[in-house]
Amino acid sequence: MWISVILQADATRAEALSEALMEHGALSVSIDDADAGTDAEKPQFGEPGMHPASLWDHSRVVALFDTDIDLAQALATASAAAGLAAVPPFTIEEVEEQNWVQLTQSQFDPIRITDRLWIVPTWHTAPDASAINLVLDPGMAFGTGSHPTTRLCLEWLTEVVTPGVSVLDYGCGSGILAIAAVKLGAGEVTGVDIDEKAVSTAADNAANNGVSLHLQVSAKPLAGTFLRVVANILTNPLKMLAPLLAARVAPGGKLALSGVLEAQAAEVIAAYAPYIALRVGATHEGWVRLEGEHPAPAVP
Repeated sequence: MWISVILQADATRAEALSEALMEHGALSVSIDDADAGTDAEKPQFGEPGMHPASLWDHSRVVALFDTDIDLAQALATASAAAGLAAVPPFTIEEVEEQNWVQLTQSQFDPIRITDRLWIVPTWHTAPDASAINLVLDPGMAFGTGSHPTTRLCLEWLTEVVTPGVSVLDYGCGSGILAIAAVKLGAGEVTGVDIDEKAVSTAADNAANNGVSLHLQVSAKPLAGTFLRVVANILTNPLKMLAPLLAARVAPGGKLALSGVLEAQAAEVIAAYAPYIALRVGATHEGWVRLEGEHPAPAVP
């Protein structure tokens, strides 16, 4: 048995309060929208791998405690440490002991991308043994196949990867796109990410899937060109990376970008216009996939 305490906090104090609660006895703390499910709810369209710029004006801090804690003292001390004059309004709920591993696993089922491609957690049996099955569990790095932008990129790879083509996955995260490319028949596949932990996770996932990838952090210079380049990252970095990514597309090669909301598509297309012409290739749940080709050299 545990005690769940739900405290009200504004955007300026919620994070400080959550940290103070962890320092003063909480086993876990989460922050969500106190107005969720009402007309005042404010969805935060965080893009892959990024935290929202700010929390909700009306945030809810949920802290889990052991039953033997002096709860009044813990809340008072944490509130003071967070710079609050008093303990915020709160409610208490009892939480029954559960098999948390089983509960977490039950939330992740195999994901069908196409008839040809599935994402399968390690604790599940592949629904279609004859399909290409990527074995991937939720983890530290973004990318389990459930996000619309990941799906858009996976669908693109199933359409454009032909035997032996070289592939660059820029912003590889969990390595899901790079692993899919290999299993779809690509030749040399390179994954690049700004985060060393993501590169390590991608390496582990590649090993679990029995594939070989070339992986590196983005701080290391990237040379060469690729017949297929895919980048599922943030709109602003995508715009900044336009010269680099466009230069990595080999003559006759193809480029796909995602992590872009429909309202942001025009500005990304404009950023790439001096280098490669992009168009909207597909949309899903408010996100877009932008596509372009590097013209093949003229035949004399």
